[in-house]
Amino acid sequence: MSVRTVVPIAMRLSWLVLFALVICEFVTDLPGPGWATTTLPATVVLALMAATMLLQVRAAAPRGEPRPPVEVAPPVTGRWTALNSPADKTPSHGTHVYGQTYAIDIVAEPETGEGEPPARPAFRWLWPVFRRNRAFPAFGVPLLAVADATVVRASDGQRDHLSRNSLAGVVYLMLIEGNIRSIVGAHRIIGNHVILDLGEGTYAVYAHVQRGSLQVKAGETVRAGQLLGRVGNSGNTTEPHLHFHLMDSPDPDSARGVPFTWRGVGVPANGETFAVGEPAEMLAGEQAGGPVEGQTAEA
Repeated sequence: MSVRTVVPIAMRLSWLVLFALVICEFVTDLPGPGWATTTLPATVVLALMAATMLLQVRAAAPRGEPRPPVEVAPPVTGRWTALNSPADKTPSHGTHVYGQTYAIDIVAEPETGEGEPPARPAFRWLWPVFRRNRAFPAFGVPLLAVADATVVRASDGQRDHLSRNSLAGVVYLMLIEGNIRSIVGAHRIIGNHVILDLGEGTYAVYAHVQRGSLQVKAGETVRAGQLLGRVGNSGNTTEPHLHFHLMDSPDPDSARGVPFTWRGVGVPANGETFAVGEPAEMLAGEQAGGPVEGQTAEA
């Protein structure tokens, strides 16, 4: 078993041990002074956790010169804005873990008429604390295969939670929800997702997919432009959006990031708005079967 596989397991076990020690302190009457029965072991566990986090980051960091960018088709159509882009910095999300060194987030920004309010709700410091997903134009937008590929993972059973695009929402996400998800594992961080095997050791990740919207399952082959599912708000998200990245393994826990470029778009920088036209295959699929209605469970 490789270091990249062992380290995330060790991290989760450390969290479990720490929780067990805290529970024992409050619900049991262990003999001896508190520092010997709880404080000292907890300090040791915290030190091990810190060391494990450093090992996890080092294990996921790129080795040597980065691979040339892999050119793929855009995963969406329409008008979008890029956030947390590798065009501005790497790792784009501040960490190499989960193979997301070159990850990008994109949010839908449809055109609105003159004098009309923006279609996408802005961040609010105080109110509303949460918004429903249907308030965001990205929610339910089709996700398309970026290349001919094989589906290696497809999961869409997690709920689409309310937005976290307020100060209170972000604090809750960062301090409570995000930490709990990181303990449970990568699949809770990325939420509902699809992972495609593009060949030549390259895998594409679509994260935060809408619950119940997937049109593919593991083992199936897909064609470039084929409908995979729809944008959702599951996992570690502040609002409905697509998180996309390439990696060198189908397992986010042990993967390293791979650079990408979108055909006809490149790698949009932070805040850059770009537009993608409808692929012919997507239009043919919509005409044949009609749009897929996704579920909208929120909590």
